[in-house]
Amino acid sequence: MTETQLNGASASGPGNVPAPRSSVDRAEDLVEKLSERAKEIIARYPADRSRSALLPLLHLVQSEEGYVSPAGVEFCAQVLGLNKAQVGAVASFYTMYKRRPTGDWLVSVCTNTMCNVLGGQQVYDTLSEHLGVGHDETTPDGKVTLEHAECLAACDYGPVLTVNYDFFDQVDPDTAVALVNELRAGGRPQPARGGRLCTLKEMSLQLAGFADPRPEAVADGAAGDPTLRGLRLAQQHGISVAGFDPNTPIKAPADSAPAEAAGAGANRPASDRKPAGDAPKPQEQALKEAK
Repeated sequence: MTETQLNGASASGPGNVPAPRSSVDRAEDLVEKLSERAKEIIARYPADRSRSALLPLLHLVQSEEGYVSPAGVEFCAQVLGLNKAQVGAVASFYTMYKRRPTGDWLVSVCTNTMCNVLGGQQVYDTLSEHLGVGHDETTPDGKVTLEHAECLAACDYGPVLTVNYDFFDQVDPDTAVALVNELRAGGRPQPARGGRLCTLKEMSLQLAGFADPRPEAVADGAAGDPTLRGLRLAQQHGISVAGFDPNTPIKAPADSAPAEAAGAGANRPASDRKPAGDAPKPQEQALKEAK
């Protein structure tokens, strides 16, 4: 899909190439479509902290555009009173904000140490060859975007891949190919843990803070066996924390601020003092005193 097709165009005559619309015009379209939800997001924050709404607003843009488009950057800048450089700096920092058109299904394959040892790189290479795309590239049908992932924080289930950040555990080249084939055919395979899959746009809307209305979107998926292994061993051997009562409420520290003081007034600037961990080690201190 070309940038002209993505941005929309108005015909300038038979046989002529349509002129792409400017990001400003596209931003106005987004204002019309997203303004009510944008106001709802901004209202979640104190009036003098409205720029904190930028992260969910970027997800909101992605839920409409499929990525954080130039028009989306313009839109966020307009509604928050920021400049585009400020918005772009945030959007380019976090990998969950995509800066170019992304498929309905973002397939992320972990190729870091643990998953790699277990075959993660082979899974990625097989998918790359099967789909005909490389890292951060999308299939011609616009369905699947493939990417390397440095770590998906599921080493005990490796090799793993995620589809729009939902886990598929202990995959191999064959199961990975079958998975992307099902996605491209219109299916929504069940992740290893959690609810049914949602598209990138549907997922982005949830990350913007809006509930997914699909009845199957929320599921009480059980934790996997590796996650529960330590708990089960403790139960098996009767190991528990001495004097621990799970029904005892957790008390707030005596010097903590009362709950009613929380909010904008409690957001004091960080101290310039060094953390306690930066203090000289005892051996270093002793050497200094000896001199």
